[in-house]
Amino acid sequence: MQRRPLSLTTVLICGGLLVTMSMGIRHGFGLFNLPITQAHGWSRETFAFALALQNLVWGFTQPLAGALSDRFGAYRVMLLGAALYVGGLVIMALATTGTAFASGAGVIIGIAQAGTTYSVVYGVIGRTASPDKRVWAMGIAAAAGSFGQFLMIPLEQSLITHLGWQDALLLLAVCAAAMFPLAVALRERDFVPHATAHQQTMWQAVREAFSHRGFQLLSLGYFVCGFQVVFIAVHLAPYLKDSGLTDASVATVALALVGLFNVFGTYTAGALGQCMSKPHLLAFIYFARSVVIAFYLLLPLTPLSTWIFASLMGLLWLSTIPLTNGVIANVFGVQYLSMLSGFVFLMHQFGSFLGAWLGGYLYDRTGGYTTVWLIAIALGVVAALANLPIRETAVRRAPLPVQSPSGQA
Repeated sequence: MQRRPLSLTTVLICGGLLVTMSMGIRHGFGLFNLPITQAHGWSRETFAFALALQNLVWGFTQPLAGALSDRFGAYRVMLLGAALYVGGLVIMALATTGTAFASGAGVIIGIAQAGTTYSVVYGVIGRTASPDKRVWAMGIAAAAGSFGQFLMIPLEQSLITHLGWQDALLLLAVCAAAMFPLAVALRERDFVPHATAHQQTMWQAVREAFSHRGFQLLSLGYFVCGFQVVFIAVHLAPYLKDSGLTDASVATVALALVGLFNVFGTYTAGALGQCMSKPHLLAFIYFARSVVIAFYLLLPLTPLSTWIFASLMGLLWLSTIPLTNGVIANVFGVQYLSMLSGFVFLMHQFGSFLGAWLGGYLYDRTGGYTTVWLIAIALGVVAALANLPIRETAVRRAPLPVQSPSGQA
């Protein structure tokens, strides 16, 4: 039977909606920080650790989810991820201890994220889009995730306000079930692993990538990306309240603005990545983040300054994603794109873990977030310098012998 590949339009619509839902729900978790900790009498570190664990588990399982997607097709992994997402939200709502909450919000949703977000969807894009449209298409998918943040954060705040945090989480579990039909729609009929004249095993691809200097530097930059965005997502709302901006709508609007402007930022990054050096664009993004954070700390803290900060950070928020994955595809090809993207993402999640956990840890011990803000600025400069020497030249491999049907070379 002749293979009937998915159309790029179908991939962008269904993949974009899947990422919209998956990323949108999790981006609003920071809004549950104060309601949940106050209801249970937990420290902020308890909540921060659960979300930090989520990012770490997500990172560790992402390469496995990517490898399974590259080997067997993405939709099966997406279906499992959707089921775990629904279950994790239910556990978050019903948990009465920090351990139970961490198992739902941290472990289960962490695994769910690995099967429903960028790396798996980008594998489908890499197999569907032509090289001249690949980074642009990745930018569209990243923009969809950003739109999810813009869409879901005001919705989650409204649910918390009108229904309470527990019923809000249960209703979000119902919403997460919409990922099931989207995963089915992304089934690649008669899927076979992508083959080239330089067919590699997975282990050969891993060794090649980890020994490549550009891959190492790209991973370092992604570590910084995770630290910065997750620290802000988890701790901005309590930071504003501690600083005297007690109106919850200030943080809600700020996080929504991050999502709104991230739509434009990620799309623009994907478009520029088709015609400009992606490593240089990444260096600019990381350095610009440090500048924006520095000015936010230096200027008087007001709702307006917070919303301007959020808008500027939104332009830089996930714009690293299509560029980073575009570099991986250009250098190593698309055969194991989901898996290699997963390994780079693991470094992102190490940074995310530290950004979420260190924010709560240092707050509980110093009474403020200043130290973590300064760490975020310094790391942005390091990431900018790390990306400058990266080159996008494809690796050169010796052709492997072609096997005849009898097994003879």
